[in-house]
Amino acid sequence: MNQNTARKMEPEAPHEAAMAQYLTFCLAGEEYGINILKVQEIKGWTEVTPMPNTPEFILGVINLRGTVVPIVDLRLHFGLPYLEPGPTTVVIVVRAEDGDGNQRTMGIVVDAVSEVRNIDENLIQPPPPIEETQGHRAVAGLAAHEERMIILLDIDDLLINGVLRQMETGANA
Repeated sequence: MNQNTARKMEPEAPHEAAMAQYLTFCLAGEEYGINILKVQEIKGWTEVTPMPNTPEFILGVINLRGTVVPIVDLRLHFGLPYLEPGPTTVVIVVRAEDGDGNQRTMGIVVDAVSEVRNIDENLIQPPPPIEETQGHRAVAGLAAHEERMIILLDIDDLLINGVLRQMETGANA
């Protein structure tokens, strides 16, 4: 058998698939991820300015280099118990985009940032149908990584169709 024949018989490498990078973080002991392209920056916890007539999960706003950025506590938004900010608490500043291409900068409070992970998009499983709530999908998919399940969030849908719609509904009530 010559070298050309041997190469043709080798199976294709599974790593030739489309890889995407996700910033992973911890929230109530679970690992979550958001597409790294949505992340603007990661900030240590700082106090926020509370805003009246907003849902409980909107902690307030911060001034980020002249831009007023609403801060969402993901624990409270997901119905988890509130946790006082600690030394590992961070705000992930993200850019969410609606269906018309309009972007909105928002911050999400998480317990701790883990790392940036490369995840094979072919290995991402769809979320179970029971996860859709209140007309939006927070979970884009699930990925097994090193014996752990990573919950991949659809940050656009979570913030635009979830958080902002609830803020609008709360303000109009």
